[in-house]
Amino acid sequence: MPLETPARIVRALVSRGYNAEREAVTLIAGSDDPGLTLAQVVESTPDDALRITAVHVREVLASAPVSDPSGSETASDDEKTSSAHRKISGHDTDSHPPVSPATSPASPDVPESTSPSETGGSWSGRNPDFSLRSLAIANDMTGESTGTGEYDDFVKVFRDRYEKLSKMLRGRVNHRPAKAISNMSGGEEAELIGLVNDVRSTKSGHWLIELEDTTGTFPCLVMKDRDTADAVNELLMDECIAVQGTLSSDAGILFVDSLHFPDVPRGHRPNTADRHVQAALISDVHVGSQEFMEDAWNEFANWLHTEEAEHVEYLLIAGDMVEGVGVYPNQDKELTIIDIYEQYEAFSEHLKQVPGDLDIVMIPGNHDAVRLAEPQPGFDENLRDIMSAHDPRIVSNPAMVNLEGVNILMYHGVSLDEVIAELPAEKASYDEPHKAMYQLLKKRHVAPQFGGHTRLAPEEQDYLVMEEVPDIFHTGHVHKLGWGKYHNVLAVNSGCWQSQTDFQKSVNINPDSGYAPIVDLDTLSMTVRKFS
Repeated sequence: MPLETPARIVRALVSRGYNAEREAVTLIAGSDDPGLTLAQVVESTPDDALRITAVHVREVLASAPVSDPSGSETASDDEKTSSAHRKISGHDTDSHPPVSPATSPASPDVPESTSPSETGGSWSGRNPDFSLRSLAIANDMTGESTGTGEYDDFVKVFRDRYEKLSKMLRGRVNHRPAKAISNMSGGEEAELIGLVNDVRSTKSGHWLIELEDTTGTFPCLVMKDRDTADAVNELLMDECIAVQGTLSSDAGILFVDSLHFPDVPRGHRPNTADRHVQAALISDVHVGSQEFMEDAWNEFANWLHTEEAEHVEYLLIAGDMVEGVGVYPNQDKELTIIDIYEQYEAFSEHLKQVPGDLDIVMIPGNHDAVRLAEPQPGFDENLRDIMSAHDPRIVSNPAMVNLEGVNILMYHGVSLDEVIAELPAEKASYDEPHKAMYQLLKKRHVAPQFGGHTRLAPEEQDYLVMEEVPDIFHTGHVHKLGWGKYHNVLAVNSGCWQSQTDFQKSVNINPDSGYAPIVDLDTLSMTVRKFS
């Protein structure tokens, strides 16, 4: 097989047992004889090595002229390359493992996957143009944590939250500080931006909201018969809102006429890629669990090697790569792998099955071996070394990922439990997780409530604020599939790769397992593939 493209070099190396640094692939592709260089590199690499580095390749290129690794001066280039292929896989790398069709779709919206023979015509394999790709990460706080748990740290993070979110609201109201409003005369109109400090109902059924800004607190009354009363049902503690109204005669309470959230502008125009390219959005793989769906994962990985998936160039994994250890009581009884490092080693082996030319981005989740408090930094160096297959970008939870101009906010989604528990079922439910995501977009914060289900880490700044409106919002955690658009932002909760656990049975949650949402980055349209 000729090896004139990086993609084919990656296929020859990675899909049959090795992964390689991008620089190593580039050096091989740029050599005078890529096939011969590949053969020499593989022959000179130690048998126990799984990753070919640029150092390996440079050592081969420095030993000029490149000799035949088999020791035969008359061997042809094809024979030399074939020798390397046999060392990699035991057979020709041009042959892929058989790809089986996925099971029948659960609904008309979930197409059935097809094998290469069903697509018709000849196909030369994945051959992406790497020069067209661009991937950038914003808001990655890995290595930037400054919190010590002191009181001042909590003050700093909430002050930063207020400053960032209040800026989004100042264009809608003429804000006066709480202290200044307390000095105004009764009957005057007033407008206030603050964090929700308390919400309670009065004996008459009205709502009393206490808002706090950097100068103090002020009570605001929402009458039960006003349209604004419906919005009170959507409030969470510690989120930032703005109110407009009139002060009572004694200036002790603000009677609210209107209430505003930071929100995504209704006229938001999402960015799109300049070419037809796709991203696969998945989460909650849970390798190490007895319920990990290995067959479904294999079907997904095999499908990515087919012509039908040739435009899938990015893979985004939104947390919970493994099942973890000690996450809940008696979890060890439901594990197939009880050592956390071995779980990540097994996950890495499964990751090697996907095409080596994919650009992969991963964030941690609550089952992963990082701190539970959010924002969660990316994995430590030991785990990064274990999960080095295909050289993934490992970043914090949450993180804003820019793929060819499209902003994708990745967040594992622990706060969705809080939103679903606190808000009415029509606003947020496990059956429609994307609606709970709409609430986070409306509040412009991925985890607004402090002190509940979601653990928040005090930092000098609030990394959980959505300062920039995403074009796609990708979450996991709740193991339910759901998607929709909110003010032109595509919200996707991508399900999981774990069948129903005993815990989920006890709380009547039936997971959506073995699904892979595939997004066209040029149109932001989406297809959901089912592999179980």
